[in-house]
Amino acid sequence: MTSLTRLNRRSALRTLSALPAAGIVSAVPRIARAAEFSYKYGNNLPLSHPLNIRAQEAADRIAKETKGRVEIKIFPNNQLGGDTDMLAQVRSGGIEFFTPSALVIATLVPVAAINAVGFAFNDYSQVWAAMDGKVGAHVRGAIAKSRLYAFEKMWDNGFRQTTSSKAAVANAKDMDGLKIRVPVSPLSISMFKGLGAAPASLQFSEVYSALQTKIVDAQENPLPIIQVAKLFEVQKFCSLTNHIWDGYWFIANGRAWDALPADLKTIVARAINDAGMQQREDIKKLNDSVVGDLQAKGLTINRPTADSFRAKLRESGFYGEWKGRFGPEAWALLEGTVGKLA
Repeated sequence: MTSLTRLNRRSALRTLSALPAAGIVSAVPRIARAAEFSYKYGNNLPLSHPLNIRAQEAADRIAKETKGRVEIKIFPNNQLGGDTDMLAQVRSGGIEFFTPSALVIATLVPVAAINAVGFAFNDYSQVWAAMDGKVGAHVRGAIAKSRLYAFEKMWDNGFRQTTSSKAAVANAKDMDGLKIRVPVSPLSISMFKGLGAAPASLQFSEVYSALQTKIVDAQENPLPIIQVAKLFEVQKFCSLTNHIWDGYWFIANGRAWDALPADLKTIVARAINDAGMQQREDIKKLNDSVVGDLQAKGLTINRPTADSFRAKLRESGFYGEWKGRFGPEAWALLEGTVGKLA
């Protein structure tokens, strides 16, 4: 050791010995402790969407209330792949959390699509009575059989509405022959065929160009998506048909969920369910404001009643077919909330 090195070392020691105890602690760099449980959460929505805003609040709350033992990292906007990819990842444990819409998870758990039966719900009071009640409990039980855990409260994706470049949809007769884009969903295709329309399944990324080039004349989506995707640029009419309600199940990989001690499960579940309830209110307010904005952008808004559509679906055998597909138990639970359909 050189004399200069010995001098510097003695100087550093004198400096530390002159510090009070608290000063010594603050002078030593702190090493951040890694979370005991570090989980990834993927979804298909932009960071600005209420789902991601509330999910981040839940993640922050969980980190605080577990004293850093549980960390949830959010990967929005399909960063980890499409819905099918993320559903496979959450089943395998590649990610721990995912929020598929009911129509997406129905590819794995068919009864999960029961909330999307055409014109089943009159309003949100019926939606939440069903999904926070016996219908939701039945679906959660079915999801659990697929090595997944579904949290108690669904998050809102909103009622789906119909837009068209041809004419307003005022009743079921206006669906006759209508070329309409629908998701890649057997239930959606079946419903629009039952109404006499000509549904075409396209990925959402293709919707704008398909409307612009008249491959299809119409499409259906929740109002905020119609707004964000600027579909008002290629559509003239927006009919508030409320034909399907869809929501997001907040699901966890079964093994990852079981790995959490009971006290941490309680904290995580409470934070996620509370955030879901707040997100529902966010969507409600957003829907109220979007109608005015879409009108200002040039869309003509009309509000048809459900009666003629339900009558047409009964006549075409749609309700009878899907009662058979979902099974008598699930169907009875749905009708116990919304009234007779089939």
